[in-house]
Amino acid sequence: MSDIPAFPYEILWGERVVRSVANLTRRDGEEFRALLSRVPVRTDVRTYPLAQAATALRDMLERKVTGKIVLVP
Repeated sequence: MSDIPAFPYEILWGERVVRSVANLTRRDGEEFRALLSRVPVRTDVRTYPLAQAATALRDMLERKVTGKIVLVP
């Protein structure tokens, strides 16, 4: 068998990271906040009880969920 080629981990799962930047000025923050009022950020999160993990996986595979799925205890 041949070796599996290496590739970036984030490609495998499509994970994203939110980071903050601490070197902004107050004016930068004010301008960014004004921008948010014109370009709203929307999130799409659907929660499933942990006992319904199989249903959550099926919904994801059948593309019934467009955002992120979160399993809750």
